[in-house]
Amino acid sequence: MRDMFDLTGNAAVVTGAGTGLGRGMALALASAGADIVVVDRTPAEEVAFEIRRLGRRALAVTADLSVMASVDLVVGTAVAEFGKVDILVNNAGIIRRTPAIEFSEQDWDDVMAVNAKAVFFLAQAAARDMVKRGRGKIISTASLLAFQGGILVPSYAASKGAVAQVTKALANEWAQHGINVNAIAPGYMATNNTKALREDPVRSRAILDRIPAGRWGVPEDLQGAVVFLASPASDYVNGHVLVVDGGWLAR
Repeated sequence: MRDMFDLTGNAAVVTGAGTGLGRGMALALASAGADIVVVDRTPAEEVAFEIRRLGRRALAVTADLSVMASVDLVVGTAVAEFGKVDILVNNAGIIRRTPAIEFSEQDWDDVMAVNAKAVFFLAQAAARDMVKRGRGKIISTASLLAFQGGILVPSYAASKGAVAQVTKALANEWAQHGINVNAIAPGYMATNNTKALREDPVRSRAILDRIPAGRWGVPEDLQGAVVFLASPASDYVNGHVLVVDGGWLAR
């Protein structure tokens, strides 16, 4: 059974890997045996160092994923360094909080560029390499807001709905090539993106009261899920959005 979750010899790209959920997933994949290209908009050498301490190879790539030229940079660098891309974790994302009546076009475009457009084109670039070898794993970070509308974050909700639908669309086309395309939908996680919510005593209490597990999630809560979706254990899982939310949606 351990062999089903073994990622030894795999090369993975993880975006938004400098902190939070991305860092946790990158370390999990490395612990399972994968070599990692750590991508973030600010230098992520610290995470790359942590991965090397686990005995895996790591390369930190600084890229602004709102600029489409970064797509070729990221995938091209991974292929040049490791010879292939076996696993892509599309985790990078941004959020803007403003009432919908006041929401700006710039805030809409900024969020959609990173959270939706870059997700598709990174998947496309990685899949071109994966198709050659007849295998690959693409995992994107969705959200509970792929299912719900949220408050004050219309572009974020739209972008995460797009992640869920693109995941299904790509699975339909690429499963025949041995590529599994899936997503993880985290619940309310203790990260930089939720700092404002956690510091709001009224909103934080309301959120905690609805979570059966009774706590905010932490990056470690996604580690098992990402290793599962990146490993042979999930070879017959296609187009799925795996919710990791402490029971929020069940409430």
